[in-house]
Amino acid sequence: MLDGIRILDFSQYLPGPYASLRLSDMGAEVIKVEPLSGDPARALGDKRDGTGLIFLANNRNKKSIALNLKEKEGKQIALDLMKKSDVVIESFRPGVMERLGLGYEEVNKHNKDIIYCSLTGYGQDTALSHFGSHDINYIALSGMLSQLKDTNGEPVHPTITLADLAGGMAASEAILAALVQRSIKKEGSYIDLSLTDVMVSLMNNHVLIASEKGRQQGVAELTGAMISYHVYKTKDNRYMSLGALEPKFWINFCNAVGKDEWVPAHMSETIDSNPIYREMKELFLSYSMHEWMSFAQKVDCCMAPVLEPGELTSSKYVEERRLIFTPLDGYPEVATTYDKEKGTFAELYPSPELGEHTEAVLAEVLQYDQEQIATLTTKKVVKTKGVSHGVYEIQAKG
Repeated sequence: MLDGIRILDFSQYLPGPYASLRLSDMGAEVIKVEPLSGDPARALGDKRDGTGLIFLANNRNKKSIALNLKEKEGKQIALDLMKKSDVVIESFRPGVMERLGLGYEEVNKHNKDIIYCSLTGYGQDTALSHFGSHDINYIALSGMLSQLKDTNGEPVHPTITLADLAGGMAASEAILAALVQRSIKKEGSYIDLSLTDVMVSLMNNHVLIASEKGRQQGVAELTGAMISYHVYKTKDNRYMSLGALEPKFWINFCNAVGKDEWVPAHMSETIDSNPIYREMKELFLSYSMHEWMSFAQKVDCCMAPVLEPGELTSSKYVEERRLIFTPLDGYPEVATTYDKEKGTFAELYPSPELGEHTEAVLAEVLQYDQEQIATLTTKKVVKTKGVSHGVYEIQAKG
């Protein structure tokens, strides 16, 4: 869908790279601009062959060019690439790109059609704009973390970075909207995208309910407080989700387990003084998760297993929709889009080595000849899985 769209991505770590990953999966050409030391995600956490798994998971199908933006040569190449791009994504603190001479106003002078997305934690001009922050801060400040509490009422630290990923989705959404607007109004735009703003926008139901009813936990029927919409433990210490909100699904469930007398208890509470709830817990503990999965495939009652990440590759649903691909290198790739005609990915390339495409980008996008390239780039030989290849970095010479 985005064939012919070029994105210049200066972002690092997770939110920005996830946004450009989604756009790349839609067919956009993404040129990842990295410092000479590389995106810090390359060295973060668990690694494969020395490269961070977070980097590998979010940077497939992208080209890497390594620039020193503190030197005039690197700045000029970055600006020249912006002139020939449709979209710029950056995730520095407010003011950094302006100080480099690469902010929106400067780029807009040379490319009126540019769509420029600045992705930050707290926006460009708020009282918190210049504070350091991470995912846990955004979900806390937005009210989202208050919805993830244990039975003692204490917030549970999530093991998924909700704001980073939702922020990346929101950024790709905003960029797509800006591309549509450009096709209509024939002008580019600037996007000030705050991860905290995105998380607050997900609290719309909760805010209105809190205002009208004083209840802080959102839609009462969806909190797990009813026996027909709850998570139950199974015989093998796994869990099944039951979402039989509508009467027809609850009746289907009750009939299938031979408990027609439970039907009137559809909206009853998940409290131990409720005898039906106690019986429900005992019933689920009588069978394994796989036995309940077999049940759910036969009975239309809104039931699904709580799968672990490592189980997704063997999920029949994931396989049917081709949501996880295993390329030739044998490592799984998770799709961000689905195309019924072409499949999940039209093409699939692994995450790039640092500066791997510097020479190609200079030649193909900026039309530099080999002599110009030689005066600007330094080639280094690196090995990946025993295979040697060259990568290029832009730095001043002489």
